[in-house]
Amino acid sequence: MHETRFQLAPAGPAVNAALYNLHIKEETGRGRFSKVVSAGNLGMITHQSSYTITMRISGPHGIGLIHRILGEIAAAGGMMGAIDVAEIDSSGWVRDFTVHCNDPEHEKRITEAVRAMPGIHVLAVSDETFRMHLGGKLTVESKLPIHNRAQLSMAYTPGVGRVSRYIADDPQRAWSLTIKAHTVAVVSDGSAVLGLGDIGPEAAMPVMEGKAQLFKEFGGVDAFPLCVNTRDPEEIIRFCELIAPTFGGINLEDISAPRCFQIERELKRRVDIPVFHDDQHGTAVVLLAAAKNALKLVGKEMQDIRVVVVGVGAAGVACSKMMMAAGVRDLVGVDRHGIICEGADCHGSAVHEEFGRATNPRRIEGSIEEALRGADLLVGLSSAGAVRPEWVRNMAKDPIVFTMANPVPEVMPEEIEEYAAVVATGRSDYPNQINNVLAFPGIFRGALDAHATDINEEMKLAAAEAIAACVDPKRLSRDYIIPSLFNKHVAREVTRAVVHAAHETGVAQRRRKPTQIMPKV
Repeated sequence: MHETRFQLAPAGPAVNAALYNLHIKEETGRGRFSKVVSAGNLGMITHQSSYTITMRISGPHGIGLIHRILGEIAAAGGMMGAIDVAEIDSSGWVRDFTVHCNDPEHEKRITEAVRAMPGIHVLAVSDETFRMHLGGKLTVESKLPIHNRAQLSMAYTPGVGRVSRYIADDPQRAWSLTIKAHTVAVVSDGSAVLGLGDIGPEAAMPVMEGKAQLFKEFGGVDAFPLCVNTRDPEEIIRFCELIAPTFGGINLEDISAPRCFQIERELKRRVDIPVFHDDQHGTAVVLLAAAKNALKLVGKEMQDIRVVVVGVGAAGVACSKMMMAAGVRDLVGVDRHGIICEGADCHGSAVHEEFGRATNPRRIEGSIEEALRGADLLVGLSSAGAVRPEWVRNMAKDPIVFTMANPVPEVMPEEIEEYAAVVATGRSDYPNQINNVLAFPGIFRGALDAHATDINEEMKLAAAEAIAACVDPKRLSRDYIIPSLFNKHVAREVTRAVVHAAHETGVAQRRRKPTQIMPKV
C-alpha cells in the first residue's frame, strides 16, 4: 500500500487548523484502485495536476504571515501542494509556494491576490509543466562504463569490428548484439496530435517524448521520438523503411486519417518488423478489454449485442474491426453526415465506403439518435456533446456507454447515470478510464521478445483478453471494468499473451527457449 498525504488549504480563514488527507491505494492486481477523501472541501480536489505553478515569494519574519498567504491562495480557489524554503536570513525569507490551478485565468487571479498583500513580493512565477519539459524529457545513457583503454578498445575500435563482421554474416544477429531487441521508433508528422490537431513536427516532439517515457516506464522498452517534416505518405513510408534496420518495431503516432491507413498498410508490406498505429489499435485493444468486462456485468454476449460507433476516424475504424473480430455481428458507424451504409454517399471517403460494406447488416439510415435506438453499446470517438442524454435512455436495457472524446466527452457521465449500466471515458477523473497505456507497452514488449515480424489481429485480441483478465471477477463492478494504468501487472500479462500469440500464428522469429548464438572461441 502506497499512501500520499496532501496538505490542502481550505476555503476558510482557519488555514492552520485544517488538514485533509487523500489516501491512495495503488492497485496491484490483487486489489482495485480506491480513493478515500476525508470530510472537507471536496470540491477543491478538481484542479488539474497538469496546471501547477510555483510562486517564489519573499517576505519579512512575522507570526501568521504564511498562514495569511495560504488564506489568500485558498480564497482565490487555489489548492496548495507544497512550501519549500529557498533562502532565509535575519531580514526575512524567500519561499517557493506550489499551487494547483485550473487554467491561466485562475493562475492570474491567484498571483494577483498574493501580490496585493502588503509587505509581500512575488519574485517569480513558474509553470511546473513547462519546467518539467526544459531540455526535453529524455536522455541517452551508456549501459557499460568506459574508464580505460581496454574498455574503449572493446566498446569501439578495434574490438567492435569483430562484432560488426559477425552481424554482417547474418543480420538476424543484430537482435542479440545491438539495441534492436528493445528499441522502438515513435514516428509522427504532427498532423493529428492529441486534441490539438495539425501542429507540426516540432510541436509534436513533447508528446512523442512523453510516449517514449511511457514505453520505458511500463514496458521496459527504449523508444525514440522521430518527428518528420513531411505530410507526403510515401516520404513517411520511405523514411520508416530506411530506419527499420535500427529498430525492433515502429510505432506510428498522431498521423491524420486517411493517410495513417495507407502508411501503416504499406509499411507492413515493406518491412520485417512490427508496425503499429497506436491511435488505432491501442485504443481498440483497451476498448475491447473494457467491453468484455462490461458485458459480463450486464449478462450479454458479444455476438448478440448491437454496437453503435460515433466517429469513424482512425480509432473508430480500428475499434470496429477489433470488436467484429471478437464476435460482434451488428455494428453501425455514424459520422458527421449520419449513419454509414453500403451504397450511401460517403463523400469521397474510400475508407468509409469499405466500412459501409463491412458493417450495418440491417441497413438502417438516419442520425445518431436513430442508430442508438435499441443499441447495447455506444462507443464515442468523436467530439464533445455529440450525444444527448435522452438518446441513451432509448438504448436497450442495461446499456453500456463508452464516451471517449477528450477533454470533454460526447455526453457527460453524470448526465446518463440513471440510464446507463456501465460508463467509461478517456478521462482520469472518472471511473473506467480507457487509456492506450494499458496496451502498447506490453504489446511492443511482447513483439520484441518474440522478435516478431508483425503485430497481427490474434496478438491484439490476446492483449485485450489479458487486460480484461487483470480485473478480478470478484471485484468487477460498474465502476471497475478496467485495471488501473499504474498496475504494472498488466504489462507483464499482456507481454506474455502477445508472445504466445506471436508463436501460435507464426510471426515469431525467436524460439520460445532461445539458445546462445555467440561465436565459438
